[in-house]
Amino acid sequence: MNPNPPALSTSIRLARRPVGLPVAEDWSIVSEPAPMPAEGEVLVRTSLISLDPAMRGWLDDRPSYLPPVPIGGIMRAATVGTVVSSRHRRHAEGNVVMGNFGVQEYAIASGRDVTLVDERVGSASAYLGLLGTTGLTAYFGLFEHGRPRAGDTVLVSAAAGGVGSVVGQLARLSGARVVGIAGGPDKCRYVVEELGFDDVIDYKSEKLRQAMARTCPDGIDVYFDNVGGPILNAALANLAMHARIVVCGAISQYNAQEPTPGPSNYMSLLVRRATMGGFLVFDHSADYTIARHRLSAWHAAGQLVAAETIVSGSITDFPEVLLRLFSGDNVGKLILDISDAKDGQS
Repeated sequence: MNPNPPALSTSIRLARRPVGLPVAEDWSIVSEPAPMPAEGEVLVRTSLISLDPAMRGWLDDRPSYLPPVPIGGIMRAATVGTVVSSRHRRHAEGNVVMGNFGVQEYAIASGRDVTLVDERVGSASAYLGLLGTTGLTAYFGLFEHGRPRAGDTVLVSAAAGGVGSVVGQLARLSGARVVGIAGGPDKCRYVVEELGFDDVIDYKSEKLRQAMARTCPDGIDVYFDNVGGPILNAALANLAMHARIVVCGAISQYNAQEPTPGPSNYMSLLVRRATMGGFLVFDHSADYTIARHRLSAWHAAGQLVAAETIVSGSITDFPEVLLRLFSGDNVGKLILDISDAKDGQS
């Protein structure tokens, strides 16, 4: 056990529930004595923090797949860090681990709640992106729920984002023709030239239904939906027979202050004998190890690009960096790197 524990740990806590986009007043920054592990626990010094669109939903007090972050509670997040003090026989000091430790500089975790980062499988940042919830969401959502076949047309919204960038590449590996939806010429160029999509729609400058008809002339066999709203409605109007719509997220609606109307083209599901359903990656946790090894192998073979935007800063930068998810300022997985920040910042 480390005889020189850290003096202070800073955390980001929810001060009030946001209305629309979170603002500075919605958060509190708390510095307090760093905790010490009890028997069977480890103390982890955070280095990388995952930022995910789902975080916005966790701030609202409404029924969901996870309880909301409580007022005064530490913001929920997956992180990677180093074990600096251990009272667990399987986790030595110096081990790099991943877990849902929250937005705090130092976190206590039970030995059961951590995943050892194996750099033979992937980098530390990859355990939050390609090999973390982001990549696993893409993997299980596409293969278990989208079920693409060779020759299918797969349409992916938020194609330059963390999940969408992986979905499109996996669909290509399955032999499908892949069309992405992204915003702006730079992202659209990235989706085709760097990620290997067959075509792309710029939702900021094109009319959605016409663009989908142009890029998916035989209809959409699989639509992987990360955004909801008008893009989902347009996709419903361009389905192929027996299409599958995978509902992964609805980032266009997360900050809405008024109820969002449902899609008006839902009767296409009946006419096209299509199916539409949601899923949670946690339901597939028994198969995480197999999925990670497959994703790692494709990445090592150069068949899968791990798209990342890593922002270096301190833990107090979290509220500002979170907003990048909703302004479109990131490509791929968004991560805050606090490894070089001093402890106890406020």
